[in-house]
Amino acid sequence: MLKNIFPVEDLRGLARKNKLPYITRTVLNPKVEEALSEDWAIEKKSKKSTRLKKDKSHNTLLEDRVWTLFYRMGFTHLSGKGGAFLVINPDDPKSPQSQVDVAGLDSEISIAVSCKSSKEFSKRNKFPEELADHAAIREKISRYINHQFKQEHKRHTVLAMFTNNANLTENDKKRAEDLNIVLFNEKDLEYYEQLTNHLGSAARYQFFSDALPGKSIEGLSIRIPALKTKMRGYNCYTFSISPDYLLKIAYISHRLKGGKASDITTYQRMVSKSRLNKIKEYISNQGTFPTNIVINLEKNRHLRFEKAKQEGDRDEGVLGWLNISPSYKSAWIIDGQHRLFAYSGHEFSKKGVLSVLAFEGIPSSLQAQLFVDINAKQKSVKQTLLRELYADLRWYADDDEERVSAVISKAIQTLDSNPTSPFYNRILLSDDKKTAIQCITLDSMSKALEKPGFYLTKIKKDIPEYGTLWTGENMETLQRTTFIINGWFTLIRDRASAWWDLGADEGGGLAMNDGITICINVLRSVFQHLESKGVKLIKLDNEELLKIIFPYGEVLGGFLGGLSEPDRKSFRSLRGGQGQSNGTRRCQQAIHEKLPEFDPPGLKDWVEEEKSGYNKKAREIVDRIEVLLQKTIIEELKDNFGEDSQQWWFNGVPLSTRKKVRERYEDDGGKRGTEECYFDLIDYRPTIMENWDIFGKIFASNESVSKEKRTKWLVEINDLRRIVSHASSGVHITSEQLSKLEEYENWLTRKISGDET
Repeated sequence: MLKNIFPVEDLRGLARKNKLPYITRTVLNPKVEEALSEDWAIEKKSKKSTRLKKDKSHNTLLEDRVWTLFYRMGFTHLSGKGGAFLVINPDDPKSPQSQVDVAGLDSEISIAVSCKSSKEFSKRNKFPEELADHAAIREKISRYINHQFKQEHKRHTVLAMFTNNANLTENDKKRAEDLNIVLFNEKDLEYYEQLTNHLGSAARYQFFSDALPGKSIEGLSIRIPALKTKMRGYNCYTFSISPDYLLKIAYISHRLKGGKASDITTYQRMVSKSRLNKIKEYISNQGTFPTNIVINLEKNRHLRFEKAKQEGDRDEGVLGWLNISPSYKSAWIIDGQHRLFAYSGHEFSKKGVLSVLAFEGIPSSLQAQLFVDINAKQKSVKQTLLRELYADLRWYADDDEERVSAVISKAIQTLDSNPTSPFYNRILLSDDKKTAIQCITLDSMSKALEKPGFYLTKIKKDIPEYGTLWTGENMETLQRTTFIINGWFTLIRDRASAWWDLGADEGGGLAMNDGITICINVLRSVFQHLESKGVKLIKLDNEELLKIIFPYGEVLGGFLGGLSEPDRKSFRSLRGGQGQSNGTRRCQQAIHEKLPEFDPPGLKDWVEEEKSGYNKKAREIVDRIEVLLQKTIIEELKDNFGEDSQQWWFNGVPLSTRKKVRERYEDDGGKRGTEECYFDLIDYRPTIMENWDIFGKIFASNESVSKEKRTKWLVEINDLRRIVSHASSGVHITSEQLSKLEEYENWLTRKISGDET
């Protein structure tokens, strides 16, 4: 049996401790001098007790760094404090057991790690014995894990050893290879820590590539349609594939990685985190990539191509089915690492599609040359520049959709150059540097205006139906567009000028991509509303059209201008497609309250769903917060005062709280369990304040210096808990209150995990 393995959701407290390079303990003040003589240092002192800290030993630090790496990589299960234990006979208390420093599981592999560290760089004379001891657990750990954590596909078991300051001989490395134990040193650990900082959970598959090189993975084999051609004398295949699949089998050979990349030229740069974030945002906004990811697949090992029936006798390529039976290290990324790894952890990774050009078996030197050719000798056109060029490239196009894109592009650039426009010098063009004011992209504004209803509504039997802004002629349509968009946003800007002027600066959020898209969406719904009332907007001249939409723009501007600071913050948080949809509905609701005849389709349902859903979501959040608080506080009290209830209960919990909890316990007859199961949410506040030296860093907000004010957030959560816990009252919390709860939960999770100080 394998003991002391837990789901990672239960290990947040341990993650926070393992992340730190030191350990802490709290002692009563009379014990401080004794502790200082044992190399402890004072971290913080209070009236009753003192919090001490001490650097971890090099052995403990190595184990904790490896554990933290696996935690951040996204393993589903990890060993608890002290490692995992292989117990031969779990029913016998005296049964022999073997300790594993770090153990981790996910859906594809299980890994057992032995950590060996020296204070100084030196040879390990007993390294052969250490390897043999670690190799001896392979059969047992594989059997126990697959028995205890059953799933459809059998996991591959990996034995690994992380070393620090170990001067290993070639014989040591050969012996490890013979025993099938993968070696990682401190430089490898640093590399994977940095890679995880950039890639998140996708770094796990890069790690697997080194842990299981060339090992076929059950469940990853696929059969996809492809076009086979020849390029530079090598077979190559063009196909589409999900990012989620490619992330598992792809491999990057980074220059930073050094020795681990000895089997191929290390031509890639470390991925840029800022660039990944920008591409993630693009993906979130339904963006797609028209260019291929370029990869290399090992020849004949993982590929089998089946020719399909061909039409005609052509030499351009052969259609067929490509069968891929991959290992983790089978798709070498030549170009497109940022486009691929931006999908790491993204909700669209499974349903998204990437176009791939896959070479078969090209040598590493040619891979590197292709990388240079693509990145240095070919200059791709940025999407922002392409949008700008639409104004000229598509102005005389025969296709109406292309002409519309040209009109929109020219209209937005005209608004940007017009000193009387709210958009003057606010559009971010390709050669501009982003600022707090110049932050509205041509691409995002274009996409909002391209939606049906503005120009092309829909097609019936190949006959286009035109929208409100279309006149049939490019220049007139351009003039109509700039006049209406300028007028609509002038109404908004004039009534929310202070907020508009901030742009993307602190406290801003209206004159930004998502805010502009929301306001354009509302204009579209106004057009649809008026059309549904029988008004033929396309027949109105520009002045008449602006006059008829004026009341709606006036109300919208007043609503946005009247938002409080928390409301503005909430509005700014509405990001991407879902956020824009919710923001549009909020604005429509505000107009409906002032102009009841304005009732866009779906608005009433959305309002009702929002109201009924707020309390349910809030209750779920409060429940999660309460569980998180209970687990963390009890764990810390036991850690600092002792596991025995007589120690942590009487030394850590204030007397008044103990009395209340005890009364509930006795009234209920202890049906829920021990006393710790009878805490109310608000009971944790006095416990936190009583043990400020323990909990101050974890639970204190930054609003003030007093403990009362810095824990007031718990009072606010408890007040909301009262509302959502009494459904029969018919009282609903507001969207702003729900957003506040979500902020508190995210903040608490970061604080408890140690990601925020």
